[in-house]
Amino acid sequence: MELLQPKYKDLAQGNGAGIPILKAIWDKFDLSLLLSKSGIMKYSGVQSWIIVFAYIVGLIANKKSVLGISEYASNDKLLQPIFRNLKIAQCNFSRFFTSKYDWRLFGLKRVERLQQDRETALSEGDVIVLDDTKVAHPFGKKIPFLCWLFDSSSKIDIYCMNLVATIAVLNNGLKLPLFWRIWRKEDNIDNRQSKIELSKQMFLDIRKVCKHKLWVAMDRWFLCKYLFVWLIQNDYDWVTKAKRNTSLFRKEIEPVTGRDRFIPVKPSMLIKEVFFNLIKDGENKELRAVSLPNIYIKLPQKIITKRGRKSPKNIFTPIAAIAAIRLREDMEQTEDEFDSVKDDTATYRNAYLLISNRVDAPEEALDAYIKRWSIEVFFRTAKQELGLNCCHSISENHHYAHIELLFTAETLLAFARWQLIIEGVEEDFTHGQMVRSFFNAAYSIVLKANRTLKTIQVYFATDVRRFASLINKFWPVNIVLGWFSTSNNHLLELNA
Repeated sequence: MELLQPKYKDLAQGNGAGIPILKAIWDKFDLSLLLSKSGIMKYSGVQSWIIVFAYIVGLIANKKSVLGISEYASNDKLLQPIFRNLKIAQCNFSRFFTSKYDWRLFGLKRVERLQQDRETALSEGDVIVLDDTKVAHPFGKKIPFLCWLFDSSSKIDIYCMNLVATIAVLNNGLKLPLFWRIWRKEDNIDNRQSKIELSKQMFLDIRKVCKHKLWVAMDRWFLCKYLFVWLIQNDYDWVTKAKRNTSLFRKEIEPVTGRDRFIPVKPSMLIKEVFFNLIKDGENKELRAVSLPNIYIKLPQKIITKRGRKSPKNIFTPIAAIAAIRLREDMEQTEDEFDSVKDDTATYRNAYLLISNRVDAPEEALDAYIKRWSIEVFFRTAKQELGLNCCHSISENHHYAHIELLFTAETLLAFARWQLIIEGVEEDFTHGQMVRSFFNAAYSIVLKANRTLKTIQVYFATDVRRFASLINKFWPVNIVLGWFSTSNNHLLELNA
């Protein structure tokens, strides 16, 4: 059998096969236009939306520096047609991200735009998850927006920022990052803001774009009675874990007088009362929960005195108390993490007590708290796959831009992954597998041109076919990234 001589063909290659899908979702939510509406625009040089899109693509490609993102954006054969063959130098990124732009306004515009789409809009009963994490910055010293804080996971003091964030877990399964704030140590008492105050600011921002009644699932650190009252006043339902020192009461009726009597009870004692009901199925690893009736908590409220004045007073308020075992967050914690929460969390033999204001709906409260683990997964993904800890700039403005664009990148990726899940492609693939197997997959392209038309033929590997539903739904006809109109762009073809 004769073996023919091999033939060679000059093919442009790269490692960002899913970039056109990112560009299509970017255009779907009008992010270029939102940048201009937020005042984030340049009057000369490379346009702001091109720099921002290049930065987001660099984060997804796991480029850990501005220099790496600049080289990636300037050399990738598929990004260059998107940017009209512009070469974006490192200085373009540095000057842009150190400029003082209102990135929080862009975040508000982003979330507001999500509410205009039926698939991404918040609706009645959706869950807002609140938590904080520490963003390490080991290479900067005496930077005013950094401070020394104790990291409970590594059990050491680190030089970092304390990021307080919220994400939305919709009833349709979509999980989207929402707002964020940076907690700072302030010597001036007038400028000092607690993480509770920062959380209120984010919930008020949510109320600017959504008026539906929503759940708030919080870590035990945010167990604050004043926050509970504030959330109820702003039409939020809340759920969290009880601490060992949480003051709870059981309501009983005195047999002689018939009056209500509130008896103090420890959260751990409530768990012990129903513990054997939680484990009656033996070694079953499924989540089990039991609701305890007639449990109250004292919440501060202002009452009108006889003289007509408002006076603060603690009022006995009924709450839902749910003893639960085998919560996902407890099953997935490491031994060190589990030991670190034993001191302040109400527990008995790995069972915990959840409390909520919805005494009439303990099942809904349990479902809402189960979704709290989503923000822990988001923080882990942001640090390991999107470079949350990799911004070592000494400019505070750059850090604000880095965090907001990371939230934007996760919005694009979360929407793409949700589309794959609802299509039934593969429900078990992780966030990282999707990024590596599709958005950072290898590809080759062939550029074609005649007198009137330029086309780009993209060639994928055969293992990318499992993402065919996403490609068929979002593959753009035009590839050039524009501000609003894309009628004069190059045509893009695919071959999967």
